[in-house]
Amino acid sequence: MTSAQIEVLLQTLISGILLGGLYALIGLGMTLIMGVMKIINLAHGELMMVAMYIAYWMFVLFHVDPYLSVFIAAPVMFFLGVMIQKFLINPVLRVESILPENQVILTVGIGMVLSNLATMFFTSDYRSTPVGYATDALYLSDYWKSSPIELSLSVPWSVSFVFAVIITIALWFFLSKTDTGKSIRATAQDPEAALLMGVNIKLMRVITFGLGSGLVGAAGCLLLPIYYLFPALGGQFTLIAFVITILGRLGSAMGAIIGGLVLGVFESLTATYIGMGWAPVGRFVMFIACLVFLPGGVASLLRKKRFGA
Repeated sequence: MTSAQIEVLLQTLISGILLGGLYALIGLGMTLIMGVMKIINLAHGELMMVAMYIAYWMFVLFHVDPYLSVFIAAPVMFFLGVMIQKFLINPVLRVESILPENQVILTVGIGMVLSNLATMFFTSDYRSTPVGYATDALYLSDYWKSSPIELSLSVPWSVSFVFAVIITIALWFFLSKTDTGKSIRATAQDPEAALLMGVNIKLMRVITFGLGSGLVGAAGCLLLPIYYLFPALGGQFTLIAFVITILGRLGSAMGAIIGGLVLGVFESLTATYIGMGWAPVGRFVMFIACLVFLPGGVASLLRKKRFGA
């Protein structure tokens, strides 16, 4: 390979890792809910869209940087998730039905309501936050003068990646070191045993849905300086989160991280060497291949361990 080809490959891998870090954060919220409640939240992307609108209006009205809006939008989304779980999903879970998947259908309805409300209140216009650093980049040559390869790091992508890593570490600490986190893990591992040990299963499910909503809300704020915002945005990120959940293994937190990174790098390689329009196609080719040849997800290649085990 020539130095130019190596440079393109390395730059593509860097972009894929940065994208994968954000994908992992999006996938973590869905896989956390899946691990505890055993349902796929198909309103996941729409919850992220709501958080992005919160961050957008904080920027427009109060000039709050989207990255600082994480500390506002994520708690708001946590409480919104708690309300959705407590007043909408829990009543459905208590009702016996011919269709036990009714709670999944409910999340589809919640997503449609959120998307249509956003269209009614904010119209379908594309919006963005024109931050001053949106096009800034860090160049390797500025720090390593003798480097034969010119590589760059997008400032917003890099900052978003760092925030995503910090949030992921904070989530790990919460689940591993706090009593509530241990109760959530116990509920995910064996709800009946956790109930016998005195864990409030209903409360843990409410908190878990709130956490999942807060995580995807934080991801929305981190994506806002990079993506355009519009009401129908959520659908594509719900699909991305679902693909990551399948790639990583249903309910596996480590799998969500691995799946997000794998998907980010794969999409980046596809966009560079095949074409931008083929990235979504490649995403679902990988999804189908994983279902057929690796039903346990990529995490099963390293360690067969369910979420919280």
